[in-house]
Amino acid sequence: MDPDFWHSRWANNQIGFHEGQPNDFLIKYIGRLGVRHGDRILVPMCGKSIDMIWLTDQGYRVLGVEISPIAVQAFFEENKLPAQQSVAGPFTRWQYDPIEILCGDFFALTAADLSDVAAVYDRAALIALPEGLRSAYARHLETSLPGALKHLLVTLDYPQAQMQGPPFSVDAAAVRRLFPEPCVIEPLDSRDALQDSPHLKKKGLTQLQENAFLLSRC
Repeated sequence: MDPDFWHSRWANNQIGFHEGQPNDFLIKYIGRLGVRHGDRILVPMCGKSIDMIWLTDQGYRVLGVEISPIAVQAFFEENKLPAQQSVAGPFTRWQYDPIEILCGDFFALTAADLSDVAAVYDRAALIALPEGLRSAYARHLETSLPGALKHLLVTLDYPQAQMQGPPFSVDAAAVRRLFPEPCVIEPLDSRDALQDSPHLKKKGLTQLQENAFLLSRC
């Protein structure tokens, strides 16, 4: 996905993908990540997700990554958090403990940037990427994260022909292809999300499932 696409979406406030409350699957399954209070959780392509506030309220630290400076600034301003800014290699670091967001290209992350990450929560990253970039995303996580971590992955599954993403449809078979063995994939939950997504229903969707997976040893 061209970075200019996301800059344009945020500049024009075309952010129907933004959820104004914590994700139900995150609340229900955070315990399956095996993280302890004070551990740092990576939230890739985080936007201005309120999930990050919820995570810190539970006692975790958050490392977000987001390409849009509009999204990052909005997150801290809307939550009244006076973040400090600094340069961190190719990123602009916004920090207000226990939340740090690196503003820049996810694919510029290095192992050093993620050295103290204990788990991954992905609700918006994988489904934001067209098929051609998803494998690169999965491999970049694999090579940059410190060892085998658990991931809580939330995806959307719908007839892709009915709508041009993002968000894109990523079904269970696609998740298995992207994260092959020795990664262990456990389907956790699924719900009908169409009624809660009027902006997607207006685009012609007749079916929309939100699915949660636990990825281990990836």
